[in-house]
Amino acid sequence: MILSMTGFGRSEGVFDGKKLTIDIKSLNSKSFDLNIKIPLRYKEKEFEIRKLLNDRVLRGKVDCYVNFESLNNASDVAINHDLVTAYMQELKKVSGDGPDFEYLKMAIRMPDAISTKSDELDENEWIFLIELLEETITKFENFRRTEGEILQQELSRNIKKIESYLTQVEPYEEVRMEGVKDRYRKSLNEFDQIDETRFYQEMAYYTEKLDIAEEKVRLTQHLKYYLEVMVNEDFNGKKLGFISQEIGREINTLGSKANHAEIQKLVVMMKDDLEKVKEQTLNVL
Repeated sequence: MILSMTGFGRSEGVFDGKKLTIDIKSLNSKSFDLNIKIPLRYKEKEFEIRKLLNDRVLRGKVDCYVNFESLNNASDVAINHDLVTAYMQELKKVSGDGPDFEYLKMAIRMPDAISTKSDELDENEWIFLIELLEETITKFENFRRTEGEILQQELSRNIKKIESYLTQVEPYEEVRMEGVKDRYRKSLNEFDQIDETRFYQEMAYYTEKLDIAEEKVRLTQHLKYYLEVMVNEDFNGKKLGFISQEIGREINTLGSKANHAEIQKLVVMMKDDLEKVKEQTLNVL
């Protein structure tokens, strides 16, 4: 089953006069790359939040934002007067004389200058936060699943188009070899004597060199395997990427051996659809 690496989830909740909002979004990446922003009051729990995200998100360039907003009166806000004063004094030492209000504007932006009166995180609030985070991750996973279904349809369509182009190669194969024989005969006719045995030896050599039967068989197997892995295996993005590389090798070899304009056209169309497959596969979890 396909899951998209692109995802989004958002949840909101209110606990004891505090509004919490959690956003999770992700884009494709070769590994798990997490950027997390959380309020200072939850910093002590950052490791546990990261672990939960790592266990369930698995892979992708992930942004997680936890926003905290007090719904109570402004009296919940506390200014650390001693710390702000100390900041102002140090700023004056660095920059010299200046209006106090300018130093004040800078000082209140410094760490811990302004805080809430209830900065301690109690157990009930932490339980509420972790449940809200799990709810957000579930929404995020559902988004990935929905996107994955669309992605799977697109991938199946492009793989089957490559299969279709491959079946169209067959009618040109016999004509292609006859063309090679005719060209070779015309070249030999320029000479007075033709060694019939040598002619057939050369034709056997070129027939073997230009034979595309093995490439067709391998390409058919790779396309079939891609569809099987896509449907039957979970978290299959990297594996599908490897298979698409093998598909590309067989198409390239087919093109180099083609020696026929119509087959070359079909190979170009295969490559076009394969590029779409590779692009889409990058977004598979």
